[in-house]
Amino acid sequence: MGNNVLVIAEQRDGVLKKVTFEALGAGAQLAAALGSQVEAALLGNGLGNLPDILARYGATKVYVADDPALARYSAEGYTNTLAAFLGKVEPAIVLVGATALGKDLAPRLAARLGVGLACDCTALEIADGRLVATRPIYAGKALARVKLNGDPQIATLRPNVLPVPEPATEARAVVEPVVASAGNIRARVVDIIGAGEGEIDVAEANIIVSGGRGVGGPEGFAPIRSLAKTLRAAVGASRAAVDAGWIEHSHQVGQTGKTVTPNLYIACGISGAIQHLAGMKTSKVIVAINKDPEAPIFKVANYGIVGDLFTVVPLLEKEFKALLSE
Repeated sequence: MGNNVLVIAEQRDGVLKKVTFEALGAGAQLAAALGSQVEAALLGNGLGNLPDILARYGATKVYVADDPALARYSAEGYTNTLAAFLGKVEPAIVLVGATALGKDLAPRLAARLGVGLACDCTALEIADGRLVATRPIYAGKALARVKLNGDPQIATLRPNVLPVPEPATEARAVVEPVVASAGNIRARVVDIIGAGEGEIDVAEANIIVSGGRGVGGPEGFAPIRSLAKTLRAAVGASRAAVDAGWIEHSHQVGQTGKTVTPNLYIACGISGAIQHLAGMKTSKVIVAINKDPEAPIFKVANYGIVGDLFTVVPLLEKEFKALLSE
């Protein structure tokens, strides 16, 4: 078993996910502690200059599996290819983003290799030559520090928690082709129905404006969407709003939705049930707008506004527009 750190790069439609750069930064620090290097594995088809971009963010070598069978993510194709590949390069640590893709791929890969997995990690370090991962448990009420048995040690990283390293503009990748051992892919993606034009995924957004039961109905998200557009933010929602059919599940933040860590989270008409707090309370700055001064959301908010969101949100948007125009 080697001692290099390998980041499984995630891309969609030729664009690398931000969490990949965060993982490269974390991987570089781990590699330095091990006296080794951070590398990347890139799967897909028609990958263009993506290896060079990975090199700019720290990857010393990029293993590329470029094949039509991998053009769209499939659990079987990616797991088969990576399992065969990892058996040859034998990294000490494998890092994956805790995205929808990563949450599907990493457990399959760990099970195939017969090793442990630390999920949704918020910090990584090396102690006595082994990976120690910090991850939230019990809906974020506590943090666990875990050490993995077996090699490679696999961990998924929560997006927007770890910093993105400064890119080295002149860096070029050392590329090593990898045979795509996709095997018999029984389930295939035949079509992808994308989100609305210009919509930002809440899992990767730096700013999120969320609406809850207080919006009153699907039309109540109009001021939420307007403010989000002004701030170039993602639109989030509580489970109550999603279960009522007012907005799609892809916007849901919380224990049964997506866990987010934006720089700014604006909660509008959200009371703050524990299930919702579990998905957003690690946001760097939380602004809560609610008519009920006793709403639980105010206990975790950095700033609270007691008032009707339909009055407050347009006023906020007006002020933000004025600031952004300066």
